[in-house]
Amino acid sequence: MSQLFKIKPLLLLVFLASLFVIEACKKDDDTDANLIQLLSFGPSPVLRGGDLRFIGTNLDKVTAIVLANNVEVNTFKTKTPELLVIVVPEATVNGKVVLKTPQGDIQAKTELTISEPITITSFSPATARPGAVISIEGTYLNLIKSVTFNNKKTVLDTAFISQTRTKIEVRVPDDAKTGLIVISNGEVDPILVESATELVVTLPVVTQVSPTPVKAGTALTIDGTDLDLIREVIFTGGSKVTSFSSVSPTQIVLNVPADAKDGAIKLVVASLEEVTTAQEVVMSVPTITSIAPDPAKTGATVTVSGVDLDLVTRVSFGGDKTGAVQSNTGTEMVVNVPANAQDGAVTFSTAAGKTVTSSTALAMVKPSIATMSPTDIQVNNVLTVTGNDLDIVSKVIFTGGTESPVISASLTELTVNVPVGTASGPIRLVANNGDEVFSALSITILASTSATITSMPASARPGEMIDIVGVNLDVVTGVVFPIDIPATMFGIKTETLIQVVIPMNAKTGNGTIKLITANGEIIESPVINIAGVDPVADPSLVFFNFDGLGYWWNNAGSEQNDPALSLDGSKYFYVDQVCNGWTGFFWRNSANNFPGATIGTNVSQYVLKFDINVLEPITGGEFAWRLKGSAGDFWYYWKPWESSGSYTTNGWITITIPLTSFYAGSTQISDLSTINEDFGVAFNNGTSHVKACVDNVRFEQL
Repeated sequence: MSQLFKIKPLLLLVFLASLFVIEACKKDDDTDANLIQLLSFGPSPVLRGGDLRFIGTNLDKVTAIVLANNVEVNTFKTKTPELLVIVVPEATVNGKVVLKTPQGDIQAKTELTISEPITITSFSPATARPGAVISIEGTYLNLIKSVTFNNKKTVLDTAFISQTRTKIEVRVPDDAKTGLIVISNGEVDPILVESATELVVTLPVVTQVSPTPVKAGTALTIDGTDLDLIREVIFTGGSKVTSFSSVSPTQIVLNVPADAKDGAIKLVVASLEEVTTAQEVVMSVPTITSIAPDPAKTGATVTVSGVDLDLVTRVSFGGDKTGAVQSNTGTEMVVNVPANAQDGAVTFSTAAGKTVTSSTALAMVKPSIATMSPTDIQVNNVLTVTGNDLDIVSKVIFTGGTESPVISASLTELTVNVPVGTASGPIRLVANNGDEVFSALSITILASTSATITSMPASARPGEMIDIVGVNLDVVTGVVFPIDIPATMFGIKTETLIQVVIPMNAKTGNGTIKLITANGEIIESPVINIAGVDPVADPSLVFFNFDGLGYWWNNAGSEQNDPALSLDGSKYFYVDQVCNGWTGFFWRNSANNFPGATIGTNVSQYVLKFDINVLEPITGGEFAWRLKGSAGDFWYYWKPWESSGSYTTNGWITITIPLTSFYAGSTQISDLSTINEDFGVAFNNGTSHVKACVDNVRFEQL
């Protein structure tokens, strides 16, 4: 044992030089030879059981010495007129000293102090469980006010099991750790004595974990010793279990969390000490026996059969397209096939981070063509196609590279408008997932007997004169721009050319021009982008403006305010970088300043708008707009360069996206108030140099 305090050498010399406390000085004129006097006593402090000496005159007449706490000593080790020596009793404490004499009591002027040699000589047992009682043996332990275990766990004397001068019995705290024991007398400047050896606090020992592999959500049994000390079990991946099915010193049974991962587990006791198992837990994976039907139809469902399918949390079809699970019994699961799913193996993921892939690729149903009518057709007329699975066709590509979206489609029939510029030949049906089917038949494009547009600019600005080239244009009596804005300024008008000035109040963005003939026929032009931006209709629906509403994180780009590029003199987002794969542009989350609650379930009545200035051609990839919340992770992929191979805007324009175009797999967004996580846009799925400005990302009511 070691006292945590030491007497310095200088103090020791002073102590030895002052062995006796001087009580009085004999007066020179004192001639009474019979007077009993105390001149000094010492040492002070003194050890109990040690000698205490009194020096004076006529001390042989002293009958007794009374120490503090009324401890009386009348037996003298030495008794002469000049010296008295007594042995200090064990009951002595600090206090006054009184000599009993026939001449009356003599009280010492200074107090006697007692030296307390507090020690720990041993403790037992050397190893103990939390909650067990240990015995600490030593000297003057009756003075101890607290016992402190490793981990700063202190037990006060009021909680001691027992306490005597030589022994203390105390219970080991539940959260104590292996380490030295420290006792204290509890004074303001305390005496602290620590044990020479450590008390070993018992930790659990694991001998076996079973079963392994184990299925998430089922029981796992841990065998070993002292397992009732465990307060928490932590699985690889961070999943924690604090509630157990059963607990005993030799066994714990618990349910495995859904997101537990392969690896060793940690057992945590009350002191937060961790015991890691040598044996690793392996998580079960589902078994896939069949997927039907095969081929599967996009937008329809497939039925998956197997074992432990209730572990599946995500189903990914070809092209990494996620399908929504409709039902799951554990042995049979019904999954929606995303509209854009492609041929390929199906991957099943679990919360444990494990995946299982189907042994064979799942094919997607392709549309088929039986007939086309009429086969001899003029441009701007409707072509009818019959066949099977035509309801999954999104657009038709004609010979000559022209294309047109489907007007209407059912399982067995679709209609499409033949665009200007189409040449005679076969057609291609493009399914929602990008699959293409070529017709065995061809159509013949007849010469038009009405006004027909053969070429015109893809974009222009209000106030700019454009050339509309075609045939039979001399029958045109009016030109109408979006939305219902008639042109009033013209240049040359011939059978093959109309020069017209775009009205200043024409609606900007993508739209079509209507040519009206003398007999009331309306010819609609190809899409033209009228450069310019729409005004912000409702500032409260703006959620990115890069002034007060910026972004929290991104991978590329920054807020800038170059007057030569700014739309309205305020800040905008600017990016100038070669993007390869996922490149975040601007993001926030936690529904921060997101106006989704205003729109709620009125999704069909609103659109997403943003102003953009594409400074150099974008040639690949996509702008992935994301709205993620408690109801799902909804995306829209903006890529106007996909068909033409490149895209610029020739200045700021406003892009409009219907909110009904946002999907989570095959699920359409239905409630904007549920968007309470990530929202923003990133470049993804390709490579391109992106040099562009974006501003005023907002919602607008139709």
